[in-house]
Amino acid sequence: MTLDSGPLVQTAIYIAGGAEWPLASEEWEERARAALEPGAFDYVAGGAGAEATMRANLEAFERMRLRPRMLVGTAERDLSVEVLGLRSPVPFLLAPVGVLSIVHPDAELAVARAAAATGVPLVLSSAASTSLEDVAAVGPPRWYQLYWYSNREIAASLVKRAEQAGYGAIVLTLDTLMLGWRDRDLRRGYLPFLQGEGLAQFFSDPVFLAGLDTPPGEDVATASIQALATFPNLGLTWDDLAWLREQTSLPLVVKGVLRGDDARLALEHGAAGIVVSNHGGRQVDGAVAALDALVEVREEVGDGAVVLMDSGVRRGADVLKALALGADAVLVGRPYAYGLAVGGQAGVEAVIAQLAAELDVTCALAGVRTVADADRSLVSP
Repeated sequence: MTLDSGPLVQTAIYIAGGAEWPLASEEWEERARAALEPGAFDYVAGGAGAEATMRANLEAFERMRLRPRMLVGTAERDLSVEVLGLRSPVPFLLAPVGVLSIVHPDAELAVARAAAATGVPLVLSSAASTSLEDVAAVGPPRWYQLYWYSNREIAASLVKRAEQAGYGAIVLTLDTLMLGWRDRDLRRGYLPFLQGEGLAQFFSDPVFLAGLDTPPGEDVATASIQALATFPNLGLTWDDLAWLREQTSLPLVVKGVLRGDDARLALEHGAAGIVVSNHGGRQVDGAVAALDALVEVREEVGDGAVVLMDSGVRRGADVLKALALGADAVLVGRPYAYGLAVGGQAGVEAVIAQLAAELDVTCALAGVRTVADADRSLVSP
């Protein structure tokens, strides 16, 4: 499918007498709540502790205001971006969201098909319910997100598999070396990995499988526990990045940075790009909002570094604000997960098309013809 311009999408909705799908992110969320089992919904929607970080992410976008420019000629707009060789027709990517089998039976395959159809890239999660090879076979533009497991042989195997399967970069998540304290999941005792959900990369990995006495298909509980045993890896330091750099020729993007000094260290240790993120508020309760951290990070690393951000992006205006504050592109997570829950592949495509259309209308009205026009003069607290 081609992503139509915002005015065309608006006109089509008016002519049809209303929208086929939900429009606001809150509507998508409520529809997803009705479609999912309570434990699955809370796993996707919830955050760490009192969920103060989740609220801070949304409030940061609310605090920042756009300053539209008038009469600059926005009849034609090109909002495409290229980041480390990855092209997208719009300045956002689909963030890595794990365990999508609890959201929809087609899981990551539906998301990959939507990404292939729209051209909007997918960052596939290490915690996916579909193997990275099966997702690659669908053909979406793609990066691979890596949780750095304590077993280095498994981590190296995953990186090599991703490179062989045509993923364009490795996105190393730094902020989830163990699970955060998540009240909603703890209250229900809900951890889908214990049932083998979200472990497709392990269950398709030759190094992991070689260490099992019994295949996952015959004893999923034991295989799941052995996979989870490799997850906590709190001993990692910046010096360890040198080893990971040796495992692949792909660009290494680090995700989960919230400080300028960490951003500088990441670049000094071989990172090709940075994703400013607090994991959607799922890891550290009371952390700084990602949008606020973006300002500090961009000021620290300068204009030439590749900087993306996620956490709290819900509307087209949010994307534009992040671009104006220094992001080269943003990642969108929960909204497309809700779209998947509501309508499978079609729901994900609808979320992508709506966000693209709303962003396009906002840019047209704010005097933005290309992403390069979104500078700091466009925003004010």
